Amino acid sequence: MLRSFPAVCSVAFRVIFSLLLGLPLLAGAQDGPPKRELRGVWIATVENIDWPSARTLPPEQQRREYRRMLDAQQRNGINAVFVQIRPSSDAFYQSELEPWSKWLTGQQGKAPSPYYDPLPFLIEEAHLRGMEFHAWFNPYRASTDTATRRLASTHPFRQHPEWFLRYSGKLLYNPGLPAVRDYITQVILDVVRRYDIDGVHFDDYFYPYPEAGQAIHDELAFTQYNPNGLKLADWRRQNVNVLIRDLHAAIQQNKRWVKFGVSPFGVWMNQNENPDGSATRAFQGYTGLYADAREWMRQGWVDYILPQLYWSSNFRSAPYPVLVEWWARNHFDRHLYIGHGAYRMLENTKSDTTWRNPRELPRQVRLNRSYPTDVSGSVFFSARSLMANPRNTTDSLRQHEFRYPALVPTMPWLDALPPRPVQNLVLTRTGLAVTLAWQPSPAASDGDLARYYVVYRFAQGETATPDDPRRILGLVPQLATHAPVLIDTTAQAGTAYAYYVTAVDRLHNESPPARVTTTGRSAEIIVAQAPTATPPTSPQAPAPVTRPAPTPRPSVASRPPTSEPTMKVKVKTKHRKRGGFFQRLFGGRR
Repeated sequence: MLRSFPAVCSVAFRVIFSLLLGLPLLAGAQDGPPKRELRGVWIATVENIDWPSARTLPPEQQRREYRRMLDAQQRNGINAVFVQIRPSSDAFYQSELEPWSKWLTGQQGKAPSPYYDPLPFLIEEAHLRGMEFHAWFNPYRASTDTATRRLASTHPFRQHPEWFLRYSGKLLYNPGLPAVRDYITQVILDVVRRYDIDGVHFDDYFYPYPEAGQAIHDELAFTQYNPNGLKLADWRRQNVNVLIRDLHAAIQQNKRWVKFGVSPFGVWMNQNENPDGSATRAFQGYTGLYADAREWMRQGWVDYILPQLYWSSNFRSAPYPVLVEWWARNHFDRHLYIGHGAYRMLENTKSDTTWRNPRELPRQVRLNRSYPTDVSGSVFFSARSLMANPRNTTDSLRQHEFRYPALVPTMPWLDALPPRPVQNLVLTRTGLAVTLAWQPSPAASDGDLARYYVVYRFAQGETATPDDPRRILGLVPQLATHAPVLIDTTAQAGTAYAYYVTAVDRLHNESPPARVTTTGRSAEIIVAQAPTATPPTSPQAPAPVTRPAPTPRPSVASRPPTSEPTMKVKVKTKHRKRGGFFQRLFGGRR
């Protein structure tokens, strides 16, 4: 994931998605920020890159560090975290299959003391801040050295040494063994079943990065498990393809809402070697790592692809704009997020001096947005790099590109049915504070409940539509312990406002709004009318399709208050005729 690449030799912004709630677009909305955009960070645990900062931290300090990291990323506008929970065939969670990670406790196989399982905590803290949690697995790395004497007694090498290869001072799983693919799938499904994750994430390590004088000794597996007589390179690619295909199907069979995505090396193939490749002259993931990312998207074996484009706009061998354009043409209707090398802003490299320009990273984000129907977001490596505010880049993102909140894009092939609208929305105004309280609705026909709520506010003269993120007042999580509530302390005295409240499920489908308006008086209690629109009846997402073995290609949200009492208010149920501002804002009679 982290590496330098010295040897690796627009269009105006438009609205990203079609109208969600059947309302007209804001005039000039193409000039505004996107309402839906994934904004993520990788949180690397290997070698304690991001978290925890040291192997010897007690659990309470680990938790404090993580909370501070998420608080900082929330201020930066981040809405998804990709947390490395299995860096090296070890675990940052309670596992019966693999040992505790040495980067968590200082010694592989040693449990945290005092004991706790970090993963539920990591997930819950992300969800409290309105962030998706993607569990990041390194599928094939078994150790960062070959000193097997230091491996825990519960490490898989102790039971199955025949599964492993030694390469360049590391111990790796052999991708050519069916037993290895089955085992990796078992490890990941164990997490999918037991924890409330939103996604399963792979990085770019498949077959190892080539090194001079090193060879992958998988000759025996090539002989035993190659019934079609493929060439070695095609056979290795098929091994990876089978894992990707079968794992995606298995995840969907267990939890249909858990996404699966991969962050491959940024260059699939160069155009001079394959006419479908990019106009680059760089290392290729297809031939160098046996990772055919384009085929995974074409077959629908991933829900998103997140190529690592850790080069600047002016890097001659692999220019950032050239690669963004290539991936935008080749994502085959799966989500495309771009991986940015925020750590490059901390380097003083002579091979690519463009990184000394503080505008480079914001410029890359803006370029992504010039492909509104193709590029669905950005992810930054890594969390600490972004927190370091290199060359004030993070300030720029927070104050400009990520100034307004964004919802994570929907995945209609997984779920296209929105939740039901909220019920019993009540507005209470006392002095300057406006309190909105409501009740969750029953589950939609697919069984989904609201995961969080979006509250929009409109002043007089503003077009009322939930398509403009500049009107989002806040995101409110659905908590088991508290009724949903939002207190608007920024409302101006004597000013009338209209509020929308929508419900959003865990795959970010948004309900029609419940609507209520103030009159501008300093004391008032108003009950919202129920939404006139009803959620459309959409079919369930199709069941995963089991495809035949792949054919090888030829070798060429602000944090909620911790405690808010449920308000008891006396409300008149007699409906009044409302005209004036309310009628102009919402149209018709409510």
